[in-house]
Amino acid sequence: MLAYFDCFSGISGDMTLGAFIDIGVPLKLLKESIEKLPLKNFDISTESIFRNEIKAQSVNVISKDNIKSRHYAEIKALVQDSSLSLKVKEKSLEIFERLAIAEAEIHGQPKEKVHFHELGGIDAIVDIVGTALCLEYLDIKNVVSSRIPLGNGFVSCQHGTLPVPAPATLSILKGIPVYGTKIPHELVTPTGAAIIASIADSFEEIPDIIVEKTGYGAGKRDLKTIPNLLRIIIGTPANHVSDYQKDRISVVETCIDDMNPEFFGFLMERLLEEGALDVYLIPVFMKKNRPGTMIQVLCMKNRKKRIINRILSETTSLGIRHYDVQRFKLVRENITIKTTYGDVQIKRIKNPNGSVQLVPEYEVCKKIAIEKSIPLKIVYDTIIKETKSNSSRLSVYK
Repeated sequence: MLAYFDCFSGISGDMTLGAFIDIGVPLKLLKESIEKLPLKNFDISTESIFRNEIKAQSVNVISKDNIKSRHYAEIKALVQDSSLSLKVKEKSLEIFERLAIAEAEIHGQPKEKVHFHELGGIDAIVDIVGTALCLEYLDIKNVVSSRIPLGNGFVSCQHGTLPVPAPATLSILKGIPVYGTKIPHELVTPTGAAIIASIADSFEEIPDIIVEKTGYGAGKRDLKTIPNLLRIIIGTPANHVSDYQKDRISVVETCIDDMNPEFFGFLMERLLEEGALDVYLIPVFMKKNRPGTMIQVLCMKNRKKRIINRILSETTSLGIRHYDVQRFKLVRENITIKTTYGDVQIKRIKNPNGSVQLVPEYEVCKKIAIEKSIPLKIVYDTIIKETKSNSSRLSVYK
């Protein structure tokens, strides 16, 4: 199952939980599961409300707990020692760890000693663990999110008055595409930022999907100008019924005619370290017929800024072009097979006519060739031969 988070009004923990409940996650199940932490002095209620005439679920966590704050280590132990499933524990702890890392960075202290104030209360714990439970209940395997909008102004908290977005929110959203708005309110809470940063596989426009259900979770504030809602869409990826996989990537390029050619190899290495999918060095003729080189980089959209910064830092280029494109890929999966060289990872690629290609990974073959002091071609041919003759041994990586 694929979930798309349409964060047109931002995201918070209660908005996430409300959208999932609106989709159909039973409230009773959430209560009973969260009690496994164990947390006893709480209750969860929902209310159907309307934002700009759109019906949504508003979630309220009623806490009778006098503990308003907890240390990260205390929350970590609370989750680890519970009888929740391993998957729910891992995702909950990942979200809390992001919060702890951000708070540790801001306050200059070790992660384990971070003291959560608002984030350590029962409502934040319910939002985070509840989100992990919802993902498991709906069997969501892949999450895609829109870009994240940020408000402005100031917000009051335990530490006093802070600018919006809050420092913790910005720290958590490093490397994630965001954009500013003129809305004078906090659109993304630290909890909401940690949730989306932990569960989203990519940040882009809505992917090809066969829609099954849509849920709306309401924020507590009525923004007047736009509906203060989080929309979650779940369904089946449309490329599951196609011979191709589809995604969107960015192309970043520039042309250079005045740089030491020895620098291009170094630049390519650095771009790949920054997350480039591929780097091309293309001979071109520029103005006045001067020979030059076009640097063209393919990357995921959330890596575009880093790629641009690297090119402008390492080259003589004065400007960059960039644009987004749709990519069609043959369906592929990583598998492993036992060979005379041990367990070897290869790609199994499905062609449009239904036939299958089995392609060893170059880096794997290179490593074997160096370790065994044998030609790369022999390693490659041996793996292909053994793969074809022992197809019953193939196992898909999960």
